[in-house]
Amino acid sequence: MPSYKYQVKDGGGKAQTGVVSSESIEAAATMLRGQGLRVMNIQPASSGIDKDKLMSRLAELNAGKPKTKHVLDFTTQLAVMMRAGINLRSALDGIADQTEHPTFRRIVLGLKQDVESGKQFSEALQKHPKLFGSLYVNMVRASEMSGSFSDMLDRIAEYIGQQMETRRMVLGAAIYPAVIGVMAVVVTIFLLAFVLPRFYTVFEGKEEILPWATKFLMGLSEFMVVNKYYLIAGAVMIFGGLYAFAKTEIGGFFFDRLKLNFPVLKGMFKALYISRSLQTMGQLINAGVPMLDTIAITGDISGNRLYRGMWKSVYTSVKQGKKVTAPLQRTKLLPKSVVQMIAAGEDSGKLGEVLDEVSDYYHKRLREAIKTVTGMIEPIMIIVMGTVVGFIAMAIVLPIFKMSAVVG
Repeated sequence: MPSYKYQVKDGGGKAQTGVVSSESIEAAATMLRGQGLRVMNIQPASSGIDKDKLMSRLAELNAGKPKTKHVLDFTTQLAVMMRAGINLRSALDGIADQTEHPTFRRIVLGLKQDVESGKQFSEALQKHPKLFGSLYVNMVRASEMSGSFSDMLDRIAEYIGQQMETRRMVLGAAIYPAVIGVMAVVVTIFLLAFVLPRFYTVFEGKEEILPWATKFLMGLSEFMVVNKYYLIAGAVMIFGGLYAFAKTEIGGFFFDRLKLNFPVLKGMFKALYISRSLQTMGQLINAGVPMLDTIAITGDISGNRLYRGMWKSVYTSVKQGKKVTAPLQRTKLLPKSVVQMIAAGEDSGKLGEVLDEVSDYYHKRLREAIKTVTGMIEPIMIIVMGTVVGFIAMAIVLPIFKMSAVVG
C-alpha cells in the first residue's frame, strides 16, 4: 500500500506532519479529515533513491523552464474541458498526460494534488508565482467566487495570447536593426584589424602622399592590433557595467526614462506601456477583482518604473477614497484624451468596457508605431553601414590610385 506525506492542522490550529498509508491520495485525505484534522498538503512519500525520479529530474533540466506558451496551452485546454463538464481534477490529470514538457507536467500534477487535498485552485496556483502571476491568480480567484470559471479561463487565455503577440511584435522590430548593427560592427572590426594591416608594407615610406582618411584609419588599425586585449577587456567591462547598472533601481529608472524619451523609439514604447496597462486593468475590473488589487497588479505588469510609479500614486489616491483619474490628470505619461475617457468610464460605471476599448486602440497604435520604427531604422542602419564600409574601402583604394599616378 502506498505511503503519503501530509501536513495538517488540528482543531487548535497547530501544524502537524507525518506519513500515512492508504490506497489513494483521496482516501488518505478522507482518513485525515475523519480524524478532525484540516489537510494543508498531501503527496506521495519517497523512499530512498528513485532511479525514475532521477531520470525525470534530468529530463526537466534538459527541457529548461516552462514558458508562457505552456501556460497559454494549459489555460486553453482547461477552459475547453471545463465547458465540456469535466471536473477540475480529471481535467488537470488529462492535461498532465498530454503535456510533453516534464517540468510543466510536474507542476500540473502538483496542482492536481493540491486540489485533491482540498485547496482552492487559485491557492494552488499561488505556489508558482513566476509561472502564474498575480493577474492570473486573482482572475481565477474572482471566477471561483462568481462561478464563471470556464469563461474566465477563456478571458485569461485571450489576454496571454495578446501579450505574447505584443512581445513578438516588439522583438521582431528589434531583431533586424540589431542584426544589421552587429554586422556593421563586425565588418568594421574585421577590416580594421585584419584587412588594413596587410597594406602597411604597401603604404610604408609614402606617408606624405596618403590622404588624411588613410592615415587616420592606419593609426586606428595599429592601435586596435597593439591593444586588442585591453580593448576586449574594456568592452567586456563596459557591457558588464551597463548590465549591472541596469539591474539597480537607479539604473533601471534611467533606462526606463530613456525609452520614453529616445527619438524614433519613444512613440512605440509609450503605446506599448499604455496598451499593456489599460488592457490589464480592464481585464481585472471586468473579472470582478477589487479595485486596489487591480491597480497594484496593473503597476507591476506595466513594464516601466515610471508607469509603475504613476499607478502607485493612483493606488494611494483610491485608498484615500478619491477617484482613479485624480492623480492621472497631473501626469504626462497618459494623453489627456485617455484620462478623459477613463474619467467618463468611471463616472458612468463602465470603466472596464472603456479600458478595453482604449487598450484595443493603443494596441493598433502599437502596431503602427512598430511599422514606423522598423521602416525608419532599416534604411538608417543600411546607410550607416554602407557609409562606414565605403569610407574604409575608399581610404584603402585612393592611395593606391595616387601611387599608380605617381609611378605613371
